[in-house]
Amino acid sequence: MKASRIAATGAVAASAVLVLSGPAFAHVSVQPEGTAAKGGYATVNFKVPNERDKASTTKLEINFPADHPLASVMPQPVDGWDVEVTKSKLDKPLELHGEKISEAVTKVTWTADGKGIQPGYFQKFPLSIGALPEDTDELVFKAIQTYSNKEVVRWIETQEDGEEEPETPAPVLALSAASDDHHGAAASDDDAASDDDSGKGDDAEAAASTSEAADTDSSDTTARVLGVVGIVVGVAGVAFGVLAGRRRTTA
Repeated sequence: MKASRIAATGAVAASAVLVLSGPAFAHVSVQPEGTAAKGGYATVNFKVPNERDKASTTKLEINFPADHPLASVMPQPVDGWDVEVTKSKLDKPLELHGEKISEAVTKVTWTADGKGIQPGYFQKFPLSIGALPEDTDELVFKAIQTYSNKEVVRWIETQEDGEEEPETPAPVLALSAASDDHHGAAASDDDAASDDDSGKGDDAEAAASTSEAADTDSSDTTARVLGVVGIVVGVAGVAFGVLAGRRRTTA
């Protein structure tokens, strides 16, 4: 009896955990592939789950933050979905790589050309974005999800410090610390190449010096050998002359 009661209590508790945690998994969210560093570029995925049992998600609209406009936004094609990128004029032009940008992407809309996201499934919508701002720790995107039964869910509420999570929170992209990779990688590679070339030059000079030294040593050795041979030949010649003189005198 006690075992059955414990099992029943455990089952109820597990069900309660699933019920309570279910909504947290149903939010429209955004996550980077790798990191989203301040000042750099990143590929991010908007994850959209279907929350309804008898309707499919047929449209997703992502609104970009007006206080931190992004000059570059490129969607990756998603099978079964049409995508539209909306740009708007900026109140204050941006400067990117020495160029002034007068407009930025303010909205990206995906519309299903088939069944969309059916009940029990989710879909990822990838975007390449940048350059990411350096004066904030996060970007807040407002998402609007439309179902096949014409129901619209607005994921636009922001999380306030010290308060409970809102019922329909907006997707938030956390930004990591700025990295030198997107600015200094090429310079580092150039420096490394320069160092390599310098090292190669030093190696070449050292090889040349070694070769010259080897040639000098070889020349000295050859001269010494020839000198010794000359001396031996000379001595042999003198000896031969002396012997020949003696023979003549004896005769």
